[in-house]
Amino acid sequence: MPLAMRSSAADKRAMRTPFEIFLAVPPGLEATLASEAAALGFPAPVTVPGGVSFHGGWPDVWRANLSLRGATRVLARIGSFRVLHLAQLDKRARKFDWATVLRADIPVRVEVTCKASKIYHAGAAKQRIETALRETLGVEVLSGPAVEDAADAAATPEIRLKARIEDDLCTFSIDTTGESLHKRGHKQAMAKAPLRETLAALFLRQCGYDGAEAVLDPMCGSGTFVIEAAEMALGLLPGRARSFAFEHLASFDPSGWEKLRKAAPPRATDLRFHGSDRDAGAIRAATANAERAGVAGITTFQTHAISDLVRPEGPPGLIMVNPPYGARIGERKLLFALYGALGKTLAERFRGWRVGLVTSDPALAKATALRFLPTAPAVSNGGLKVTLYRSDPLP
Repeated sequence: MPLAMRSSAADKRAMRTPFEIFLAVPPGLEATLASEAAALGFPAPVTVPGGVSFHGGWPDVWRANLSLRGATRVLARIGSFRVLHLAQLDKRARKFDWATVLRADIPVRVEVTCKASKIYHAGAAKQRIETALRETLGVEVLSGPAVEDAADAAATPEIRLKARIEDDLCTFSIDTTGESLHKRGHKQAMAKAPLRETLAALFLRQCGYDGAEAVLDPMCGSGTFVIEAAEMALGLLPGRARSFAFEHLASFDPSGWEKLRKAAPPRATDLRFHGSDRDAGAIRAATANAERAGVAGITTFQTHAISDLVRPEGPPGLIMVNPPYGARIGERKLLFALYGALGKTLAERFRGWRVGLVTSDPALAKATALRFLPTAPAVSNGGLKVTLYRSDPLP
């Protein structure tokens, strides 16, 4: 669809009309994401189960995808209506103004959920919505498994339309993100049991990190904590190196998007960020990831054991570590000595530093002998429930 066709007066009005924008996040982290959204200037973010909600326009959708570190994806609630039976759904779906959001040349995949409604058959509802899209917009409606691989997704773009029918209210949402936002676009090499970048960013925030202090990870794996912290210190936008589903919507304005991408140039920092690991392969991966992310100049990765950990020069900072849990790597019994050595080394050499430790096993956290603050509820990471353990500055 030519850009000129998407620049009509009606489309411009649609661009200015506020709608609900939903930021998805693992349950338990809603308040942390709301804090980040508020700090970035998004208007009146409200926590809801599984995410954060606020009202805005399409430029807010683009900026949310580009700049939020903790969100998993961004959904645009493009409209809703009451519906009591399938014939009514069919009629109202056909009258919906799809053309202001969707393009006829980009395939659409429809996902439907029904809860506590007179329409209870999601498959039948899905069929009605798909038929309405085909016959009113002329768009190709996809079936079968969704595209997940990055290369395939780039070659065959698609839009996911989510319809939720709850208490007889049908709400249409567009997944404006595409691949999950934890895929920043530069992390190609991964070590064992990686922590998702979005989760790492939220854990950093929960530890009070704001980009103004050094961060060290003594079991850095592929470098997630170190790279996230370095990017935050430089003010680098997390979505700067990837593409998004909203670029294939009728509401997309390439010039407006380009202005957003250029609005936050990197800033200078004197801080340095440090990672170490006894696995030389992990250090090679972390170094390569940091280079692709553009933070190689302020990050250092070294191969050595916990016992060889050296306190960096400069004022105290934050130690962030995601050690093996035992549920996924190695035997749990062998990890108690590792956690004990970690705690002993930090207590002896890192006075004044704060500690953030992520693990799925409270007994392993206790084995460090460090004094941790009360914990928040566990959150999901790759099928495991993990908890962030935080400390005050070490005595």
